[in-house]
Amino acid sequence: MTTLKIGDKAPSFTSKDQDGNLVSLEDYKGKKLVLFFYPKASTPGCTVEACNLRDNYDRFKSLGYEILGVSADSAKRQTNFKNKYEFQYPLLADEDKEVINAYGVWGPKKFMGREFDGIHRTTFVIDENGLIEDVIAKVKTKIHTDQILK
Repeated sequence: MTTLKIGDKAPSFTSKDQDGNLVSLEDYKGKKLVLFFYPKASTPGCTVEACNLRDNYDRFKSLGYEILGVSADSAKRQTNFKNKYEFQYPLLADEDKEVINAYGVWGPKKFMGREFDGIHRTTFVIDENGLIEDVIAKVKTKIHTDQILK
C-alpha cells in the first residue's frame, strides 16, 4: 500500500492518456485534482467507480476539481472504456507502471483465495499547490464521489 499521506507533495509524473497525449501533474497546477487508480478497465468494480465519478462530473467541476483515472491498461483498452461509458475525463495508460509505482499503489493482493500483484484501488485528492489533501484507500465504488467530497 501507498506510503504517501496527507500533506505530502504529490509525486510528479508525465504519462500518455488514452489518445496518446502527454499528461503531467504540472498540467493541473492551480486546480484540484482527483487522481484515481483502478485495477482494470471495463471490469465491474472499476466501471461502477468510474461511472460514479462521471455522473458527478459537473459537481466536481463546480468545486474546481479535475479528474484523472490511471490503470496499467493499454491505450486501446482505455479508449474503449472511456468511449463506451462516455467519461468526460482522461484515463492514463500507465503500462510501464511509472505513475502507479510513484504513488505506491502496486503490490500484493488477494482475490478469491489467490495471491497476485496488482493495483490497489486508491484515490488521491491533490490541491492547487500539488499537495496531497486526502488519500482514500478503502474506496466504495458506488458512492466514491461522496467519499471524495465529504
